[in-house]
Amino acid sequence: MGRAEVGTPKYLANKMKAKGLQKLRWYCQMCEKQCRDENGFKCHTMSESHQRQLLLFADSPGKFLHNFSKEFSDGYMELLRRRFGTKRTNANKIYQEYIAHKEHIHMNATRWLTLSDYVKWLGRTGQVVADETEKGWFVTYIDRSPEAMERQANAERKEKMEKDDEERMTEFIEKQIKKAKSNYGEEDESQEKYTELKREEEQPLKLDIRLEKKFQPESILGKSALHTKRTAAESDEKVFKKPKPLPAESSRSALDEIIKLEERHKERANRKDYWLHPNIVVKFISSSMGDKFYKQKAVVQEVIDKYRAKIKFLESGEKCKVDQAHLETVIPALDKEVLVVNGAYRGSEALLKKLDERKYCVSIEILHGPLKGRIVENVQYEDICKLYGT
Repeated sequence: MGRAEVGTPKYLANKMKAKGLQKLRWYCQMCEKQCRDENGFKCHTMSESHQRQLLLFADSPGKFLHNFSKEFSDGYMELLRRRFGTKRTNANKIYQEYIAHKEHIHMNATRWLTLSDYVKWLGRTGQVVADETEKGWFVTYIDRSPEAMERQANAERKEKMEKDDEERMTEFIEKQIKKAKSNYGEEDESQEKYTELKREEEQPLKLDIRLEKKFQPESILGKSALHTKRTAAESDEKVFKKPKPLPAESSRSALDEIIKLEERHKERANRKDYWLHPNIVVKFISSSMGDKFYKQKAVVQEVIDKYRAKIKFLESGEKCKVDQAHLETVIPALDKEVLVVNGAYRGSEALLKKLDERKYCVSIEILHGPLKGRIVENVQYEDICKLYGT
């Protein structure tokens, strides 16, 4: 039976059927073809073009699965960013709007089985804030675009300036109040208070004046004897009162305390939720791309948006973009160079001196900078990583 002619009722009916969404079980993601019924889908699976696509998928299933997952995630996140922004929204509502587009990537072609798994993955990777309620999963987009970061920095700078202005104004007012109080007190003391003399009639006026005789030691001992006694006492005090030197242990403990305070301050300032750096060796720990790349070592060539990186596998030489949640640090042998990727000494190159497998920590020696030669102990495994080429 041939195709219906253009303009006939049959042709219009076919066009109306093809316009809307069809059943998902009759859709082929590899060929991107939607069939209208079971018979059409069966004929498509037996076609030569479909068989060629299956052979291509069989050669590298991880590659196709990764590409489909990435396209699905990019489309979902773009809709969330553009349509809802940073508002807290039901994840299923966003998904329904996403699949309303006929040519969307279907979830059964990705590495996530359900929408809940995908939302949990978004929360783990730090792309959204995900929370589960009785009404389902809700997501809030985290805007890390340069424009948003610049707006946030400007707002923080403005708030700090306003706070500094308020503090300066408060300090100025306090100084003025203290100055006014001191001036008022001096005026009260300098001014004499006069009172009216009042006495009752026929009452005699009595003045009670008492003069105390002051003691004059010079009249008894003589001026020279008193002067000699005072100079002798002062010389004895100078001879016997010597400053006590501070013990070496107290000075050493004070220095250690200063170093500890400095390290705590650096730890608060440099501890971040991202740790990727260029030119470090990492291990790929995700099995989503198949067993070929699982637990394979790679070098970070470029860091993208702090949380993602472009890596190159050392054995196969293949390149891909991955999230930091799929990577972990690599610990080299002793006396090899490492890079501190997180914590107080973030970004410093160091030498691996000691490995404590029981506590999962290491001891390192800083190689460059003003802290060269400092030994840092109890550094966690995830805070250091092997440098490429060492």
